[in-house]
Amino acid sequence: MADAELAYFTTWCPAGTPIQTLVAVEGRRWSIEDAFETAKTELGLAHNETRSWHGGHRPVSLVMMAFALLAVIRHHANVLPPKRPARTRLHAH
Repeated sequence: MADAELAYFTTWCPAGTPIQTLVAVEGRRWSIEDAFETAKTELGLAHNETRSWHGGHRPVSLVMMAFALLAVIRHHANVLPPKRPARTRLHAH
């Protein structure tokens, strides 16, 4: 960090868990938080008033299903199609 601040997090894990595992888990946390932020701003996840479990569960389920669908569509749109072999012209003799 440029300003020399320390950053840390706490976790509950078995004793002896390798630091690589802890770093990988912490890295996933940020992508999950980013996904929820996107769902809030782009798909309206934050635009409901929850007064009961059902009242909160239903819209959240629908928004997250739409988010997953959009992620799959984006993935397929970003995948390059396989290269097709060049066609050769057949010459009639």
